[in-house]
Amino acid sequence: MKAALVQLNSGDDPGANLPVTQAHIAEAAAQGAGFVLTPEVTNCLSSSRSHQEAVLCHEADDPTLAALRVQAAALDIWLLIGSLGLKTTDAADGRFANRSFLIGPDGGVVARYDKIHMFDVQVTETETYRESAGYRPGDRAVVAETPFGAVGMSVCYDIRFPHLYQALARAGARILTIPAAFSPVTGAAHWQSLLRARAIETGCYVLAPAQTGTHDSHNGRPRRTYGHSMAISPWGEVLVDAGTAPGIHIFDLDDRSVDEARARVPSLSHIRPFSGP
Repeated sequence: MKAALVQLNSGDDPGANLPVTQAHIAEAAAQGAGFVLTPEVTNCLSSSRSHQEAVLCHEADDPTLAALRVQAAALDIWLLIGSLGLKTTDAADGRFANRSFLIGPDGGVVARYDKIHMFDVQVTETETYRESAGYRPGDRAVVAETPFGAVGMSVCYDIRFPHLYQALARAGARILTIPAAFSPVTGAAHWQSLLRARAIETGCYVLAPAQTGTHDSHNGRPRRTYGHSMAISPWGEVLVDAGTAPGIHIFDLDDRSVDEARARVPSLSHIRPFSGP
């Protein structure tokens, strides 16, 4: 089947971001994509917790989720909403969820996944991130069944924790989704290498739609992201590198490639328990 990565330059206004996202999704469907994927924080990319508190919604009330569910049904496509920033009721300190959604062609939510690993790093002397200050981590890995293969869901910084992807593959995943809003510094150094490694280790397709560029900010520190949305084959080949411009990129998914890669190097079946160190 044909799939499409949507590369976005989302700002911190969910209402302004939505029609741009919808236009890209419609274009991808018009070009024959049956599975369309958007990046992390599709609805709102902001570094200001006070601004997020003002514009983010709970899942049941989120207009981006509601509109994209309607659009998926109207276009008869599978849609991965890479993630949405959402208010929660389960965090006593009011932190948000960074939640990925898999939407079916009937518009229903097939699966949801809350980002497990929080991006708390100091990339350079002047570039520091503390995602856990605004977002609370999830605690459950998710594999969702689709007609074109089981999908193992993750988000951005999860990519640095290979045991998660090994668990997803061993639970049946044949496609791994890694929507992201990657830092330009770590993106240039690590993005492609990590994506290819996750594909090679598991014999899965790796699909990684990304945010790109300098993002509009009305409140808080402006953000820049790396772009380079990528699709990686189960053998580790780069099928798509979207560069740094917003837009869509169409490619083919062939489930047979998963079996072929795993037959050549069946490492998942060679995993052994060990003690120590």
